[in-house]
Parts: sequence; C-alpha cells; structure tokens
Amino acid sequence: MKLWLILILLSVITYAFVKHSISSVTKTPVWLCWLVMMLPAYIWAGWIYFVGESQPIPIMLIIVPFLVCPILYGWLIQIGKSDNSKEEKQSQPVEPEKKLTQARPINSEEEQELRNCFPWNVYYLQKIDYRPQAILCRGKLKTIPEEAYTKIKSNVEGVFGDRFFLIFQESLRGQPFFALVPNPQTKTKDQPETEPINRPGLALGLLLTSFITTNMAGLELQGISEEQIESDPNLMFLGLTYSLALLGIIAVRELVHYIAYKHYKVLSTLPYFVPLPPTFIGTLGAITQRQSPVPHRRALFDIAFFGSLAGFIVTLPILFFGLSLSQTVPLENSNLLNFQALDPRLSFFIAIIAKLTLGNQLESGMAIQLHPLAVAGYVGLLITALNLMPVGQLDGGNIAHGVFGQKTAIGIGQIARFLAILFAVIHPAFWIWAIIFWLMPLLDQPALNDVTELDNVRDFLGLLALALLVFILLPLPPALATWLNL
Repeated sequence: MKLWLILILLSVITYAFVKHSISSVTKTPVWLCWLVMMLPAYIWAGWIYFVGESQPIPIMLIIVPFLVCPILYGWLIQIGKSDNSKEEKQSQPVEPEKKLTQARPINSEEEQELRNCFPWNVYYLQKIDYRPQAILCRGKLKTIPEEAYTKIKSNVEGVFGDRFFLIFQESLRGQPFFALVPNPQTKTKDQPETEPINRPGLALGLLLTSFITTNMAGLELQGISEEQIESDPNLMFLGLTYSLALLGIIAVRELVHYIAYKHYKVLSTLPYFVPLPPTFIGTLGAITQRQSPVPHRRALFDIAFFGSLAGFIVTLPILFFGLSLSQTVPLENSNLLNFQALDPRLSFFIAIIAKLTLGNQLESGMAIQLHPLAVAGYVGLLITALNLMPVGQLDGGNIAHGVFGQKTAIGIGQIARFLAILFAVIHPAFWIWAIIFWLMPLLDQPALNDVTELDNVRDFLGLLALALLVFILLPLPPALATWLNL
C-alpha cells in the first residue's frame, strides 16, 4: 500500500514539473511527456509488486529506462516545437513594421541613449543585438566586473527607470556581456492589479495539513494503531515529538531563506509546506519560491547556504538527543528509511554521530532502532542533504552557481544527476529523488550581476557544504568501521 501511495504522489509531482516546464514551449501533449518520464517508476514498481522486494531489480531494467526515457522525452518536446514554429510561420502574415517593433523594444533615440550608458573606459560597447526577450550589449570589459555593473546599472536606470532588468553574465566563450530584459513588475497606468505574491491562507493550510500528516506518521513510528487512538484519544499527542521536531527543522530553514530574500530585496512567496501521506514521513519539506531576480552571485550563495546551515544547526541537537534515547538491535536487511533497524554504516556522518552518542552500545553487527525524535533529526538531515544536491534551483545548485558560475554549475548538476542514479541503484529508496533531479531544469535564472565572483571565505564555505553532502550520503569506509568497531 505504501508503494502505491508514494507512486501516486510522485505522479502528481512529476505532472506538475512537466506541465510547468513544457506547456509554454511545445505542443506535445503534457500527459504524453509525463507518461514517458514516469515510465521508469512504473516499470520498477511493477517489478516490486509482481516479483517482490526480495528479488533485486535487474541492472539493465534500471539503466535502460533511465537512458531511453530522457531521450524520448526530449524528442517529444522537439517535435512539438517544430510543429509549433511551422504553424506560427504559416498562420501569421508578414508585417515588417510590427515585427520590427516587437524585435526592437526601444526606438533609435533610446538606442543612442543606451549607447551613452556605456563609458568606453568602463565597458567598450561594440555591438547591440536585438532578441525577442532581451537587448544584448556586447563589447570589452575595461575595469573590474563589480564596478562596471554598478556604473552601467546606474546609467541605465537613469535613462529607462525600472523598465528593464540589467543582467551581466558571461557568454559560452567567457566574454562578459550585458542584457536588458523587460521588467514584468513595471507599473503602468493601464496595468491591471496582479495577483498577490503571498498567500497566507494557503501557507497556513499547508502547514496545518503537514502538522496532521507528520503527527500521524509519528504515531505510526511508535506502532499506535487507529483502534488504539479511538479508544484513547490522548494517544494523539504522542506523535508530537516527531512532528514538532521535524516541522521545526524545516521551518527554521525556510524562515532563514525568507529573511535572506527580504535582506537582498528579492520578491518571494511565503514558505509553503509540502505534506506527504502519513504512511511515509509525513512531509516532503517546504519551498519558498523566488519571484524576482537575485542581484548578484553573493546573494544567491547567501540565501542558499545560510538557509541550509540554519536547518543543519537545528538538526544536530535533535539528532544527538534522539539517538541518546534510541536502542541498539541486531542488524538485519537495512536501508536508508528503515527506522526500526537503521544501519548507521550507510552514512559516514550518521555512523560518526551514532558512535559518539551510543558509545560501546553500538558495535559491529548492530543497528539502531530510532526514537521518534531521532527519526525527526535523521529525516531533517536527509532533507538537508537532498537540498544540498548541486542541481538546478536546489540550495546546492545555487551554491555551485555562486561559487563556480552558471556554466560550470550546469556541468556539475549533470554529473550529480548521474551519481544520483548510481546511488539509487545501491539504495532503491532513493530512486524517487533521482527521478525528481532529472525533472529539474539545470539552467536556473542568472543573477543580475552573474560575473562578479565570490570572496575566498564564501568559496571555502561552499566547498564545505558540498563536503557535508558527501559525508552524509557516502557509506562509512570499511577500514574506519573496523577501527571504530562498527
């Protein structure tokens, strides 16, 4: 039953991802692309249902769907794009003046004023290219990137006000260029009122739903059945240990994200919790969506890093105290989500923390029966690790973007996707996340100033964050396990 609940939830999440990603770029039916992306999950779920969990899934049945389905997915999108473009060319009459106006959002006088915004000793402007969604200004950088961006941004705002966002980034050849992108938040007299960014009613409703699902998950962890709750309603409070601890970890992390957005004057939504069926862990975490560009890579890094750091700091004492209340049991077949007999050796970080907490109680051939508080800390740690994956809009993706730049971060994200597949082969419970990582776009919005690099301190902190991810997900080396008597 749990397998099918997870599969239904994954289907809903996948459909939302696919619809958001392709509905505006292709005419291929969303349901068809969704079916292709869900095909690996359905194949593996069918194997588990008909053959059983005891029989491992053949390696070719894991690798082939992962290789074929993304290629088929991209092909379907490309077909829809070509059909769409052909129909547009056939249906739209040729109107040179209208096309010229659409391609050139500024007139000749404004173009001259734009050229004057680029002093030759700051950025020697050589060419202006007009694209459907941006005005590209190409030339040679004559000073340090931060000074150039500050000066030219001030000049552009003096001429155009808040009509454009000024983006400063590097081309594929490493040449810095400026781009003027229309600002969708620009106020006009005829502009209708837009929908509010924050929806406190929705945020509160999702929080309450997550509280209920995590509380019920906490009761299930302790083996409390519905019949027992009906006979003694006071037992409902026993799930609060797990629920409040886990929601507290997630809330602190997202609150720091929200405060950081406000500090850097970036529009964002309120934190929205994502509830899960109570037969699982009760929640998938929470999201705070960005609604306007980030000013620079430093802000992109700070928002991601300090949010994850805050969640990690809150997680540690909960995990330590929860492990001190846990018991050791004989080691059986274990996986990352076996809370009744967790093998600490599956994670380098967990093994060290567990050994420090339990001492001689934890020896070779022993596992840990996690206390509900320890489960909350452990799940919080996994959520931290998953968010530190250097993919797309995740905290890890933004940290990699801030430290290495967007082009390198895309390559790192692609490598992380393949490593997630290998990790899912070793730990089947991870295959849900492996699919989600593949659905996430690697290319995120650049910072407005995407050229100025971080300082040495932030570079070092970014590498520490990626090292923490490795320590959490990688197993304990056998040599160290022998030395620790684990």
